Amino acid sequence: MKIFVDPLLQFESQLNIIESSFKMVFAIPSLERVREMGTSEDDKEDLENLYQSILNMFEETLLILVSKDFYKLQILKDMIIWMNEDTSYLQERVMMIISSVLRFASEKVKRYANIDAPCLGVLAAELSLLCFHNDPLITHQASLGMCYLLWIAKCQNDIEEIKSTMCNSGNHGLQPVPSDTEFLLMDLQQDKTKITQYVGQTLMPSLLTDFVWSLLMRLSSPNCVTAFEASTMLKMTLEYHAHKVTMVSKIVDAIYKQLCDHSSHVMRHTLLRAITLLIRTSPKKVIFQLMDYPIPADNTLLLMWQAAGSESRMAPHVLKTILLILKGKPGEMQDSLMERRHFSLDTTNMMPVAASQALCTLLPISSYKRAVAQFFPQLLVALILQLFYSSDLRLMIKDRLFYARDALRVLLNCSGLQKVDMALKKKNCWNQSSQVLFHHHGVYLVAKTLSDYNFPQFPETLRYLYKLSVEGPRRSEDSVIIVIFFTELLSNFFKDPFPEKFLVLFRNWVNDPNPAVSKLSLQKIASMAPVINKAQNVCSLLISILDAFLSKDKTVIIWALLTLRKLLGKLNKATYSSLSTRIASSYYPLMDHSNGGIRSMAIYHFGELLKDMSQYPWILNDMVPGGLVPLILFLEDTEIRVAKACKYTLKICASELNWSTLYLLKDKHCYFELVVLNICNNLLISHESYITNLISDTLGFLRSSRIYLRRASIILIGYLTKLGSHLLLREEIEVMLDAIDPVLRDEDPVIRELAEITYRVFKEISHKLTSSNFKQIFRRVFGLTYIKKIKPLYNYNWPDNLADSPLKIKETKNDKELLPDVNYDLFEIHCLSIFDSDQRTYFIKPTNKIEKYMSKVFDEKRLDLDPITSDLLPFNPLNLIATRWTLVITRNYSNTHMLNPVLGPPPLIFPEP
Repeated sequence: MKIFVDPLLQFESQLNIIESSFKMVFAIPSLERVREMGTSEDDKEDLENLYQSILNMFEETLLILVSKDFYKLQILKDMIIWMNEDTSYLQERVMMIISSVLRFASEKVKRYANIDAPCLGVLAAELSLLCFHNDPLITHQASLGMCYLLWIAKCQNDIEEIKSTMCNSGNHGLQPVPSDTEFLLMDLQQDKTKITQYVGQTLMPSLLTDFVWSLLMRLSSPNCVTAFEASTMLKMTLEYHAHKVTMVSKIVDAIYKQLCDHSSHVMRHTLLRAITLLIRTSPKKVIFQLMDYPIPADNTLLLMWQAAGSESRMAPHVLKTILLILKGKPGEMQDSLMERRHFSLDTTNMMPVAASQALCTLLPISSYKRAVAQFFPQLLVALILQLFYSSDLRLMIKDRLFYARDALRVLLNCSGLQKVDMALKKKNCWNQSSQVLFHHHGVYLVAKTLSDYNFPQFPETLRYLYKLSVEGPRRSEDSVIIVIFFTELLSNFFKDPFPEKFLVLFRNWVNDPNPAVSKLSLQKIASMAPVINKAQNVCSLLISILDAFLSKDKTVIIWALLTLRKLLGKLNKATYSSLSTRIASSYYPLMDHSNGGIRSMAIYHFGELLKDMSQYPWILNDMVPGGLVPLILFLEDTEIRVAKACKYTLKICASELNWSTLYLLKDKHCYFELVVLNICNNLLISHESYITNLISDTLGFLRSSRIYLRRASIILIGYLTKLGSHLLLREEIEVMLDAIDPVLRDEDPVIRELAEITYRVFKEISHKLTSSNFKQIFRRVFGLTYIKKIKPLYNYNWPDNLADSPLKIKETKNDKELLPDVNYDLFEIHCLSIFDSDQRTYFIKPTNKIEKYMSKVFDEKRLDLDPITSDLLPFNPLNLIATRWTLVITRNYSNTHMLNPVLGPPPLIFPEP
């Protein structure tokens, strides 16, 4: 039965036995003293044989261990350490045994395909230091041991890998380790350069790192000679082979700790030189480690920064690494502990603050001048962002140190912008930069001051800001700073014409997920409206602003409304008219917005749009119906500003469309039902085909949470339905009945009363409608009006004194019908149809009821409005008898026209046969 033994436990056990044996074996006196103990020659010979047997037995034990496992070569490293701890040991004999074991291993290594000897790097460091021992015998044996060790390392490496490493590292043409031991021994003795070069060439990166680490640890040796030799060999190794060194961060951390331990001047110089040499090949690793110490940086860390900055050709790489760190946000918690390096000091990321402090040290270095000029835009933006992060930092930093502000000032002064720094100081920008509320204004001040002094770095700064804007910042709050800075530079340097490619950025910013970005961009667009309007692709920007109407942020919507109005005021009329319908459709939803300010502004701007389009009547005819329902309903709004906006826009509608509603809206007291009555009357003449759409729009307000809207919508839909009954189908009336049914049970008693009246109107119309689909369609298509007086349905907020009302309503003795002086009342539709033989054109003849009504109006010597032109016309009985109201409908029912009884038929109408 085989028992498994842990190799590590086995090795530790063997090492303990070897250590105790070593201390006993090599504590015996020298051979001369042992011989002196003998009383005779035989005794001396026996003692000598015993002496040699003990040493040979110890050596043979090591040979047996190493022959089975090259890992056991680590024992030789420990033997050197034990030997150095006590100089009374037989050091020459120890070195002879170590050299002998390494020779044996170098002969055996050829027989193994795989070699596991991880201790070669540490062992090489110990042997290399012994190569300069005061005792020539020890020096010789150490050099001989180095020869054998390098041969083992050579065999351990792949030959092709060695050739590739030497080719890439540029090791001054040195050849691989010679196989001739004698030649190599002569090359290595007392020559540090040869030793370090052969070691650097031969050892694998992991072993070379162990070699460097061991030398670093020996710098603190109490033996000055050993420390000096280790210092020299460490610098020479890093000089030529730093690129192969791994675990750089661990080495930098060890250097920091040794510097803090009050090291000597020589040792301090060596350690700082090591930083300089490591920065050549591993700038990112060194910089990241230097950032991972507490802030503010102490004097030791500042010395290390100066050492890192002394290598001028590495300045761009150092600044790139620092810029990478500056992308982080101070105080931001890392997502998980797995993302942290094992030596990280805290879970919170304070590296950006350390990087800002490091820039205060690095930027003034003369050798960094060219690199600072190369990375000026990146550094400028990064430090402005860090200034914002620092002012918003909630962590309690000692003395609230703002290194970003100091680094920004250093950057300006190092870049020839001392006047900018002084100007900002006079504006008290630097003192207030730590205040959160001041920061956005501070960014504006920096950009404005740079522009005022025409800073020479403007082109590359603008290109970098454009690149950032296109790629998108890492954080939404970064966008705010970028927009402020970028737009301020643009507004100062680009007056006319405005670059088209920047218009794309504004278009993206307007609809940015961050409301602050949207608001800032809209403000800047408004301020630059005269310049932006001249851009060729301004239409795309206008559409983006219209899309901003859908934002959930109220401030963004308000600024979008204001900015759009500012642009439209200076916009080319042809472009304006082409977008007018799209603009109007964007206003419609905002007229019913929950915010009163947005409602009033959207309604007011819709009125301005109608006024601007006054010279395009065909556009007006399509735009007005879309917004008419909210314009009417919100006359009852509880917010005065909304009601005033509705009256303002309705006045424009009445004026542009020649409605007779204008005088009603000018009155101090606007009586809602009278306005509805009048508007519906005018709709029949000017927009009859839109009545069903208006009914549909009004139905949507029946379920509003606002009481005044439910009341107003019930009244409006009642009159629209009464007016457009000839246009409705039975199915549509049924839908309307279903919609009004829940309102009959509304909690508000006034709403219930109004709903009952409207419900009765729906029912009356429903009973009159035929069930035949053909007859319903015929009724809708061939309907023509005759004028029938309709009494007000609701008497909602009716004036107490009718004589004083705007309509001056009077009551007749016979039928008590209401006959307004200046307008027709609502119409009902009756028709008598005659059509010609080809069935292409239909002529509708007036009924007696129409003529009877017209005669009645004439008998009362009243004036009436022309249905088409809205001009006041006297009625002549001769004209009345001779007049024929004719409706012409083409086969596809696409062109319908109501004739003027005075002006006669238009050219398209044929005389009635």
